[in-house]
Amino acid sequence: MSTADVRPYATPTTQTMTQGDTGNDAERALRIELAGVYRVFAMLGWTELIYNHITTRIPGAHTHFLINPFGLHYTEVTASNLVKVDVEGNVVGASSYPVNPAGLVVHAAIHRALPDAHCVMHTHTTAGLAVACSQVGLETTNFYSAQLQGMVAYHEFEGVTVHADEGPRVVADLGDKRLMILRNHGLLSIGSTIAVAFVRLWTLNRACEVQLATAALGAPRRIPDDVAARSTRDALQFDPRHGAGADVLRALLRQVDRIDPSYKE
Repeated sequence: MSTADVRPYATPTTQTMTQGDTGNDAERALRIELAGVYRVFAMLGWTELIYNHITTRIPGAHTHFLINPFGLHYTEVTASNLVKVDVEGNVVGASSYPVNPAGLVVHAAIHRALPDAHCVMHTHTTAGLAVACSQVGLETTNFYSAQLQGMVAYHEFEGVTVHADEGPRVVADLGDKRLMILRNHGLLSIGSTIAVAFVRLWTLNRACEVQLATAALGAPRRIPDDVAARSTRDALQFDPRHGAGADVLRALLRQVDRIDPSYKE
């Protein structure tokens, strides 16, 4: 992707993937998992009409990733209608759907720059956006924020993310962190797996929800730095030795299956 503004919609290339073809078995499995996570977000109320994005990089020689079709609600996303794009914003193969350029700028920059960025999630939840709009940002005042000490980066608001030159600045502001509060905008999570990205985002969003509720009571109690540091070390949900969120995500996907398994189509 050049430093020029992104094109209005990603456009198909001449590569040989026909509509409805979902690639090899590994890609098919990723498509099913990612489509299921879109339904999980919908179940949790983490939707913003047809906006926001969850992307997953497809392993291989080329940096290709899957993104939701622009114009569909998360409850309409399926394994087969996810759009495969490259980091220049081109659709790989064919799709009946366009891609939101606001999703390409940040997600493409992260997938291009960070080898461990298998999955990138971005939300505009009320609690997350409220904390992003506050001067203080995330406060270490509750059980969940105490597990995120030193894990959250910040990026200043630059407007709607349709200008490609913002992408590298997001990456630079991330540094070695894999959670970000986009000032005045929302939350961002990155993971080496979909499950890791999810459990990180869930913890950050939950911290924001509790912070927002606490603010209504006034005078929140700050957790001492040493206690927060210990809590962060003891937070097992991020640790691969303890599933790194996979068990949580499987449980939520089972709920989605009971509601509507059509995401697998």
